[in-house]
Amino acid sequence: MAFTDGSAEAAYDAFASAYDDFTSGYRYERWTGRLLERAEEAGLRGARLLDVACGTGWSFLPMLDRGFRVTACDISQPMLDIARSKTGDRAKLLVADMRELPDLGRFDLVWALNDPLNYLLSTEELEATLTGFRRNLAPGGIALFDINTPVTYRTFFSRETVVEEAGRRMVWQGQSTAGEVRPGSFHEAWLEIEGEEGSGHVHRQRYFPEAEVLAGIEAAGLRCVQVYGELEGELSTPLDEEAHSKAVYVCST
Repeated sequence: MAFTDGSAEAAYDAFASAYDDFTSGYRYERWTGRLLERAEEAGLRGARLLDVACGTGWSFLPMLDRGFRVTACDISQPMLDIARSKTGDRAKLLVADMRELPDLGRFDLVWALNDPLNYLLSTEELEATLTGFRRNLAPGGIALFDINTPVTYRTFFSRETVVEEAGRRMVWQGQSTAGEVRPGSFHEAWLEIEGEEGSGHVHRQRYFPEAEVLAGIEAAGLRCVQVYGELEGELSTPLDEEAHSKAVYVCST
């Protein structure tokens, strides 16, 4: 299967230099720790991590400090360059499209955090991505990822958010409306760093309802162990897509 859409790559290439400033309030250590606990509850035993769509490294830096051996990939070279500046040779970093994830080894944990799978544009792309996760899992390995729910598209993707950090003013202008959220719907936001030419770009995401995600997991040859709902950093079950802002899926081979 060949994929030609490069909207996510272009969006993050343009955003790379400001990404850490825009997400400076995110509690990386706490969030990754909670997800690691859920993976361990699902049977995680080893310490080999493949971080897919790793961005500037926030999702694997705490894992290095926890003793994990990390391989990480992203579609955006500028994002990886920033990640490499933080890690040096502590992690193996490479450019890869998660829709065509190569065989990178056998990992105890494969994860993709902070909604990268919502940038996929179809259920076929979702299945291809999850198949890549399975292909890279060691026997008994755990795959974990999060997906945005309608709550996020009715809030963050439908309003303006301004972040001022390190002398820069970043403006996220959501372009969705509450009534547009339905299975398979697309949602866009314009993100721009004021005064920096060429920094503006559209972020386009697709809403994958729980039924589509579960079908994709099964088609990829994975087994869904648990589905959590996330709200303000707390995880609970069962998932309520009208109350939780994210869904977190934990899978095994």
